[in-house]
Amino acid sequence: MLGMGLAAIDGTVVATAVPQIVGDLGGFAVFSWLFSGYLLAVTVTLPVYGKLSDTFGRKPVLVAGIILFLAGSLLCATAWNMAALIAFRVVQGLGGGALQGTVQTIAADLYPLKERPKIQAKLSTVWATSSVAGPALGGLLATYADWRWIFLVNLPVGAVALWLVVRHLHEPARPRPATRPRVDWAGALTVFATGALLLTALVQGGVAWPWLSAPSLTLLGASGALAALTVVIERRAAEPVIPGWVWRRRPIASVNLALGAMGLLMVAPTVFLPTYAQSVLGLGPVAAGLVLSVMTLSWPVAAALSDRVYNRVGFRNTAITGMSAALLALLAFPLLPFPGAAWQPALLMLGAALGLFQLPLIVGVQSTVGWSERGTTTASVLFCRQVGQSLGAALFGAVANATLASRLAGAPMPGLPGDLDGVSRALQSPAALSSAATDYLRRAVATATDHVFVGAAGAAVLALLVLLVMAPRRFPVLDDGARGRPDGT
Repeated sequence: MLGMGLAAIDGTVVATAVPQIVGDLGGFAVFSWLFSGYLLAVTVTLPVYGKLSDTFGRKPVLVAGIILFLAGSLLCATAWNMAALIAFRVVQGLGGGALQGTVQTIAADLYPLKERPKIQAKLSTVWATSSVAGPALGGLLATYADWRWIFLVNLPVGAVALWLVVRHLHEPARPRPATRPRVDWAGALTVFATGALLLTALVQGGVAWPWLSAPSLTLLGASGALAALTVVIERRAAEPVIPGWVWRRRPIASVNLALGAMGLLMVAPTVFLPTYAQSVLGLGPVAAGLVLSVMTLSWPVAAALSDRVYNRVGFRNTAITGMSAALLALLAFPLLPFPGAAWQPALLMLGAALGLFQLPLIVGVQSTVGWSERGTTTASVLFCRQVGQSLGAALFGAVANATLASRLAGAPMPGLPGDLDGVSRALQSPAALSSAATDYLRRAVATATDHVFVGAAGAAVLALLVLLVMAPRRFPVLDDGARGRPDGT
């Protein structure tokens, strides 16, 4: 949990310190890469670390990930300009990818099926706590100390986590392989390059350059070509990083697609709900964060109780129940009154629905494979969810900006900003706007957010269709005794 906490809190702690970082180092035009670079490195390394943990064991991969993450943290604290800080954040992300996937795999290794919801709920609590505490901690350190302490505080926590893992994590003895393990480095490189180009296109498209511009088309075309090359390499590899059985087995393929759709819809509450709370409801940053925290805190509670449901009705039906509830919550959002009160969006309890959806699928798919395949399976699920989030950020960002552009084109008053960021900044200084302009902008943001939530509801429908059409009614769960053995027998 300490190792997972390092990766979890690092995704949020930097956000509130951006003004101080930019004021010290400059580079305002590229500061978004502090987040994008970290996310990209985490995402594209997940499949690689999953395969390495199946080949060499979880412990060495986790130890290497913690060391790499701490090295990146120390380098970030010594950064002399924005380019160096972004590069060192990528180093952090390379370690964070090992932490995220390997910890989830170890949880399935150590705990039998009946106990796994409790440990998974505790891991979800780490993420929920980090999403609330991270921005507050970052703001406090940046205000009363120095932004470099945001990275330095990782060192003692990481050192304790490393000591605990080295001292107390004991994996079962694995049979010595007849031949020396072969690492598919060519496949790892092409997977990394494909993911890097695709995520760069999704993150920067419509932001740094237009979607139909030469940079976007070049990146998308190159990622498509590399994806084709990856398929060719993986088919020929003796031990591929992304083996074909990940997509040939119905339980794994259906969970991959379903969690990819969930990653898509998660962008609506996590990215746009805080903007809605500040721009439409008129809340401050702290109060807006509390609106989102209802979702993040209800998630682990529902996850912890999900075993009482799936032990009776099965993994698939529990996930269908959770996503059906999420669909209703997403469709209810556009029906909220304008401007409304803070408790109204918080009451939708989307986090509880998603907790009931995600955990049964992760537990279920991990239970269908043996030790030698569990790391790859877990990494493929998390990879698809991360790619879904990146795709959702690009897609729903385009939807929101298109809606705003349409509303502002017919505005009765001139001089209004033309995109979501500009509107949000203008509403933070309402004294510079007339009351009519302020009301018009708030209504425009409300309409754009409504359209995003309707789009997220479409992603929920996609997840339900995947489960109904592809997922087996009963997951082929392996016996706990067999699942715990490193040889997978």
